[in-house]
Amino acid sequence: MEILEVVERVASKIAPGRTPLFTEAHVIKALEEIEAQGQVGRIKLSKTVGLGEGTTRTLVKHLQKEKLIRISRSGIELSEHGKKLFSALRAGISMEIEIPPSPLTVGAFNVAVLVRDVSSAVRYGLEQRDAAIRTGAHGATTLIFSRNRLTMPGVTEDVFKDAPSIRDALLSKLKPKENDVIIIGSAGDKRTAELGAKMAALQLLKSSITKQ
Repeated sequence: MEILEVVERVASKIAPGRTPLFTEAHVIKALEEIEAQGQVGRIKLSKTVGLGEGTTRTLVKHLQKEKLIRISRSGIELSEHGKKLFSALRAGISMEIEIPPSPLTVGAFNVAVLVRDVSSAVRYGLEQRDAAIRTGAHGATTLIFSRNRLTMPGVTEDVFKDAPSIRDALLSKLKPKENDVIIIGSAGDKRTAELGAKMAALQLLKSSITKQ
């Protein structure tokens, strides 16, 4: 998937020097904000993504190098190429939803995303947990939708026994289909939980493509 390669390049250094102070999850968050706003200023983008203004300038520079954005006096907007790749990304990873703490999660703030048709790439969920932790999150919970049920890898009992409202919220808001995966990022604040979920989702999407 081209968008995954592009996002990886954006998050890499493009010249000798220090590695950028942002992750692939920050790149996704930035693209989502630009797409949602139509046009956005650098300062607002900085606040939304949670990066300093200097780091945001570097991120914007990298996005521009990959021809994902256009910059004008009105602000930053997605280019036609950026819109095309963003659509491809959204076909694989859903928008996020926030859910309350529960026995399933490990943080005060929890954000879930759906990754489409990647259940075959899930082992025990440890890879997704580790990917989330790299963004500063406390961890991630991986759930597979199969045979009209949400289950946790390697667990046979009903993990929603004490949290049926969480299951209902995930099913009604994310609407998973057979072999979809839901990842819940957990952290001490909402933004980090969201970044953790997105980073874990990217890791899983990459793994699913490698297996093909």
